[in-house]
Amino acid sequence: NQTRESGETAGNSPMTGGSGGTTRRPSAASRSRGDPSSSAPDPDARRAAAAAAARRSGRGDHGPLRVMAVSARTLLLLGIASVALLSFAFLAYTGGWWQAEAESEGAAALRRMARSVTPLDAPRMMDLPQFQGGHKESLYWGTYRPNVYLGIRARTPLSLIAGLMWIGVKNGQYFIRHVCQDSDELSKYGWADHNGRDYGRQELTDQGLHLTTSFLKEKGDGSGYGGDWAVRLDAKNEGSSLSEAQESTTHLFFYIADEAGKLITMGSHEPPSRGPVLLASGSHEEIGDWELYLRSEDNLEIHRAGFQTSSMHNLSDLVQHALVTNARQSGNLNLPDMAEDSSNAMIYQVSIKLPAKIDIVFLSGAGSKNPMTAERVNRLTGPMLSTRLKSKQKDFEERYDQIFNINNKIVSKELSVGRAALSSLLGGIGYFYGQSKIALPKGFSQKNGDKYIPYWPAALYTAVPSRSFFPRGFLWDEGFHQLVIWRWDAHISMDIIGHWLDLINADGWIPREQILGAEALSKVPEEFVLQYPSNGNPPTLFLALRDLASGIHAHQFSDEEAEKISTFLKRAYVRLNSWFQWFNSTQSGKYEGTFFWHGRDNMTTRELNPKTLTSGLDDYPRASHPNDEERHVDLRCWMLLATNCMRSIAGFLKMDSSLEKVLQYEFLHWLCLSHLLTDSFS
Repeated sequence: NQTRESGETAGNSPMTGGSGGTTRRPSAASRSRGDPSSSAPDPDARRAAAAAAARRSGRGDHGPLRVMAVSARTLLLLGIASVALLSFAFLAYTGGWWQAEAESEGAAALRRMARSVTPLDAPRMMDLPQFQGGHKESLYWGTYRPNVYLGIRARTPLSLIAGLMWIGVKNGQYFIRHVCQDSDELSKYGWADHNGRDYGRQELTDQGLHLTTSFLKEKGDGSGYGGDWAVRLDAKNEGSSLSEAQESTTHLFFYIADEAGKLITMGSHEPPSRGPVLLASGSHEEIGDWELYLRSEDNLEIHRAGFQTSSMHNLSDLVQHALVTNARQSGNLNLPDMAEDSSNAMIYQVSIKLPAKIDIVFLSGAGSKNPMTAERVNRLTGPMLSTRLKSKQKDFEERYDQIFNINNKIVSKELSVGRAALSSLLGGIGYFYGQSKIALPKGFSQKNGDKYIPYWPAALYTAVPSRSFFPRGFLWDEGFHQLVIWRWDAHISMDIIGHWLDLINADGWIPREQILGAEALSKVPEEFVLQYPSNGNPPTLFLALRDLASGIHAHQFSDEEAEKISTFLKRAYVRLNSWFQWFNSTQSGKYEGTFFWHGRDNMTTRELNPKTLTSGLDDYPRASHPNDEERHVDLRCWMLLATNCMRSIAGFLKMDSSLEKVLQYEFLHWLCLSHLLTDSFS
């Protein structure tokens, strides 16, 4: 339009000379050149000159300008196309940013997950010299399978395991008793005596059967690594008359199995003739050749079965299936006296008339030609075993009275309750080996569909809260267990705490529930198996550690014990500090000095007050709508305890003064905050 208007102006301008007519091009051309001459050169010459000037200026010879008439529809389509092109370009740009952001977040999540299953880079507690040598061997064998009524194993990942089953009768039906279950409705079961090392006595009452199981361990001449052990089964009638008991048959089952899958050889088929009978034999890489013997002065009937299996947690199912199959074929409720090829699990059915007493002996480092075999069996059976069990019981009772300052004011019933409580705690100590399952973040899964990644393979030596419901390690419970156990045996207590501290990952987190191995896993509902790296449990281990440190100041330990405790605390400090910092950084609240337990379900519609499983106070009333505004006073108290304990240990060990000052400042800071909190509630 501008060009067109210029042309029209030029055409209207008066021109002189020529034929007296007006033309647009000459006027425009003359102005573009700036020619002041009023003469009118030849039109062809002017056009040639204009074209040359255009070429010099780089515009080319465009010729006459023509303006096209464009419809509204065409303009609309062009506009839509332009908007679409711009939108596509914007989406391509921002989409790439979103993708990059998502990839960045995904990579960060994967890095966090990798750290969650990476051990803390610090010396292991269980590598301390005090946990090697004689200490380690003395605790090799034990009643370390708390999930069954009587279970024995070694503190090694692939162990020989042994245990007891029996047939119980309920409402006229037969049931296999093996795994501790409240549904079995036993009137009584639990350890009446147990010293945590080499002696225990347990009483069980199932309908008309009263069963006492005793355990004794020793390291004698000729023994292999870990020594020998014996189990006495003393079965009596409960409530029924002697004639009724003698008419009925009681079926007990004792088994031995190799978790490594090694062959176990079945012993003699001949019934015992008042002397020991070889039940089974085999070999294990840690203890050498071994043999299992049975001895009883009562009339017995023995049947056997051998299985090749890797499912040790399903042994009772194998026994039940074998009994049912043989009963249908022969009409007798007996094992079939057969063994599968390469059997690594041997079950022995001992049928008795009540009352009866059976001794079972395990010899390590044994051999059929060993001249000391008979003597070793004799020491752990019959009258000699009876004498030694009585001596161990007396030692246990005297030590209990001495450690817990028992005086004559306590009546015998109260005394027996206290001993049973301690014994159940010590007899419930178990050894577990396996890998925890760590939950992946939401939206992540492995190629095989698993929603978890495995923790590193680890061992755990720990007490358990309940043999029937919770026969596995719980972090929060263990601190309370150790308040009792360290007073009884500080070495066992440090061994247990050391195992727990070795489970700390690179971030300072410890999985709160330890479900290690198939036996432990078989007792856990699926929804509670996965462990979440954002969720903690109260650091109750600080309670026992504080007492150990204070006990040294109070001269409660011998010089040797005090030195070992000091060495233990010094190595533990790095791990404890990492654990403490994990709480400080991951469980903090929205405001300074506030903390709240992570892991509450804020999406549930089934609970008015969602549980706080991570706190240990599962159903303690808290905010009905979990969020980061919560302030959990119990966690603040745990943080104060942890800070005080860390400060005390640092001072006791005379650690770096700058570190001690930092902890002193943190302790005072927490103390001030606690007073402010108290004032705000008062």
